[in-house]
Amino acid sequence: MDLVDSTWTDAAAAGTDLALLPVGSTEQHGPHAPLSTDSLIAEAVAAAGADAYDGEVVVAPTLPYGISAEHRRFSGTLWLSPDVFRAAVRDVVGSLRHHGFDRVVVVNGHGGNVDALAEVAAAVTREESAYVVPFTWFRSVDVAGVGADAGVEAVAMGHAGAAETSILRATHPDLVREERVEDARDGGAERWGEWVEGVNLAYDADEFSENGAVGDPSTGDAGLGDALLAAAGEALAEVLSAVADREID
Repeated sequence: MDLVDSTWTDAAAAGTDLALLPVGSTEQHGPHAPLSTDSLIAEAVAAAGADAYDGEVVVAPTLPYGISAEHRRFSGTLWLSPDVFRAAVRDVVGSLRHHGFDRVVVVNGHGGNVDALAEVAAAVTREESAYVVPFTWFRSVDVAGVGADAGVEAVAMGHAGAAETSILRATHPDLVREERVEDARDGGAERWGEWVEGVNLAYDADEFSENGAVGDPSTGDAGLGDALLAAAGEALAEVLSAVADREID
């Protein structure tokens, strides 16, 4: 059940205590991909997981703001402080819990949210009557392996690179500015950060990427995007099953 399309009576009749909360960001993704990339992908992964799960699950609306200050020098980027982001997630989970959805998997599409989600999920689970688990899709999917199986070599996660751009080509092709993909590749960075002896010297994306992209968005296509979404959906369904079966206090 997708709460966006449901009435309150539909929600009241739901026969599950299991919910998905997609979270993303509104931040630059190079010159070719929309600011909503992480949110759109989190939403698509949540839908794929709900479809793959053998049971009923409620899907909450996507939280479109994240911890994205590292992209602040690129126009259009919006961000929350870690404290506000954690509070927002906690409040939405609290609302879900109030209606009986007290097992929540947070489906994350943005790397900058990872640490804060781990902290707030643990805090809510310890302190409140809800069980919360964060799921970051690209940490649960072998992106390179899926790429190899799809016939695309050397696929890395990157930022607005092959993986994310391929998923957008599969789900929202009209939002990918294909005429700017080569510029994104040529003005982007090969890897995230500026590393010396295991230390990242750069805090913000513009320090190492001219246009904000990391990786080569010209590789990969909608077929790779479909394969990545299928893998993410299957992984999420496994997590949903484990969360649904877990004994909690």
